[in-house]
Amino acid sequence: MMVVPLDESLDAERFGGKAAGLAAALRGGLPVPPGLALTVDMVQALAAGSSVAVTHLEAAWPSLRPPVAVRSSAVGEDSGQASFAGQHLTCLNVRSLRGALEAVRAVWQSANSSAALAYRERLGLPPTPRVGVVVQQLIHADCAGVLFTRNPIDGADEIVVEAAWGLGEAVVGGLVTPDRFTIARNGSVRERIAGEKDVAIRIAPVEGTEQVPVPPERVRAFCLDDRELAELVRLARRCETVFPGARDLEWAFADDTAYLLQCRWITRASSGP
Repeated sequence: MMVVPLDESLDAERFGGKAAGLAAALRGGLPVPPGLALTVDMVQALAAGSSVAVTHLEAAWPSLRPPVAVRSSAVGEDSGQASFAGQHLTCLNVRSLRGALEAVRAVWQSANSSAALAYRERLGLPPTPRVGVVVQQLIHADCAGVLFTRNPIDGADEIVVEAAWGLGEAVVGGLVTPDRFTIARNGSVRERIAGEKDVAIRIAPVEGTEQVPVPPERVRAFCLDDRELAELVRLARRCETVFPGARDLEWAFADDTAYLLQCRWITRASSGP
């Protein structure tokens, strides 16, 4: 059983795909929020109620700056064959050790749900999931979304950005129609389509998140300007120097700074059914 700083979790067999990818990103100098990674054995032990595992997490907890996000990092997750997008639970705005323990157990349970197990079977993966967990500082996002380093629909050599106000869960969860930008490799914006962003996901005052209405004047206002788009293009190019192949990024802007939350292969799940 082990808990390590996120940048030390390069072993995907021990820490899962998401943790390994974020560790590589951190070591490559990318702007990833700091955090911890829990091994597959550690998560299994916490799910089983091991007091020794709880002690390990309790000892590591002071190194974090709550609120945090607790995310699944299963072996095989975020690979070129499977993203598990929407299958495994993410718990946002966790503020206490007790909340983190509950979140880790909930993530483990989600990976063992009937839907997640059916997804594994459909992809021909081993029937028993091996689940690591990432516990990571949560960004108070002004706006957030996804970026594809190649067009996920037709494979065109262009960058596609989707964005909405607040946390990125509004985009990845399909709660809004996000703004959509298509950007040429030289950084010129080929297309801007304003979305219908009538709600935003925000960090709740105590724990968790809340869905709040967006002021009418911002519903169809673009949430990214040219400077921010240029910053995302730079982030995409930096990712391409660290990772091979076409990439699906999750990002967030907070206080004029762009953060990388995830960088995985583009799969069928990345671009929808």
